[in-house]
Amino acid sequence: MKSIFLLLAAAFCLMLPGCAGYTLGAQKPVHLRKITKLAVPTFENLTLEQRLSSLVTNALIKQLQNHGSYQIVSRGEAEAVLEGKITNINRTQFRSDINNVLRSSQIQATLVCPFTIREKESGKVLHTGNAYADSYIILEANLQLSETQLLEDAAQRLAYNLADQISEGW
Repeated sequence: MKSIFLLLAAAFCLMLPGCAGYTLGAQKPVHLRKITKLAVPTFENLTLEQRLSSLVTNALIKQLQNHGSYQIVSRGEAEAVLEGKITNINRTQFRSDINNVLRSSQIQATLVCPFTIREKESGKVLHTGNAYADSYIILEANLQLSETQLLEDAAQRLAYNLADQISEGW
């Protein structure tokens, strides 16, 4: 009698998650559900900042691979192509020096990147969107190194936001 009760309790526990609507794996947006292989060519950089396109593209590829919703392949093997443009970098003073309000102690950068996903065969646009990322950094004595670190962090945040938009269908 005790073993039958345990067997019924185990069966009930196994059926319960199936009733709750939970599934394992990625929950892509409905219109991107059939896309499994995605090509991500280097983003176009419309700013004057060098290396920014490779920073953003590499960060996005790593983020998509970590998420696991899409297999990143070359354009020849892909079902769809993700194309993006880095259109703007806005830099603003985040905090000023205590003794001199004109001197920045922290700066903030905002990256703006519109993107589209096109079906490879037909060229039909499957998805369009905009990704934004804010990042700020405390300025050190080496301003060039601070700026590089700021842009790397902004690229990581932009990649996370963009990957989230195309991988999560909530």
